[in-house]
Amino acid sequence: MINITLALDETVVRKVRKLAVEQDTTMTALVRTYLEDLATRENLGRAGIIQELRASFDRSGLVVGRKTWTREALHER
Repeated sequence: MINITLALDETVVRKVRKLAVEQDTTMTALVRTYLEDLATRENLGRAGIIQELRASFDRSGLVVGRKTWTREALHER
């Protein structure tokens, strides 16, 4: 594993440390997870992102139906 050094605003560091404590983790773990997720999404491509989004909808219970509107109808006065 490679170590890196970051220069961050003190306010950002305080907020992220607070988030880490609330999530029972460390700031390093939050940054690592974020960067790993970012790299994974980059490798997925468009089809993978769509699949990931659909899986997210499935987990949340959201139902996304067909588009039943037109741009013109939305902008009617």
